[in-house]
Amino acid sequence: MNHLQHIEHKVMEPERLIQQLSKWRDQDCRIVFTNGCFDLLHRGHVDYLARAADFGDKLIIGLNTDASVRRLKGEHRPINDETSRALLLAALGFVSAVVLFDEPTPLELIRTVQPDVLIKGADYTPESIVGYDIVTARGGRVEVIPFLDGYSTTGIEQRIRGKM
Repeated sequence: MNHLQHIEHKVMEPERLIQQLSKWRDQDCRIVFTNGCFDLLHRGHVDYLARAADFGDKLIIGLNTDASVRRLKGEHRPINDETSRALLLAALGFVSAVVLFDEPTPLELIRTVQPDVLIKGADYTPESIVGYDIVTARGGRVEVIPFLDGYSTTGIEQRIRGKM
């Protein structure tokens, strides 16, 4: 498998992710899950995701579809399409799988993944994170990670558009 095929292989449909999760659990891997839009991948994202990956053996990213991003961020977003965003995330060595979701929240995906550790940014409290009840009910952890100051997609977008 060449490098591009390896990256593409990490972008999974839910059915294949379920099969992969079973294999990882058979190997006693600690599964970490986070989610987001990850539009205009930047240093803040890399910092956040690398820290998330440190909480376990396999990092799974739930990625909002283009339609989902538009509903959350407005018609001007996403800047990068879902396939591009998924491949960029999958290219990160510490990312084990990327799976798209279209729902308003990743609740169903979290039910499917059943992560050992659920992670979001520090703009949340653990108890307010979607899936908190699912993860903690089975003995898992919910963690928040501080953001790297000065890095945000909105800030980058504003600089590009000349608004800063």
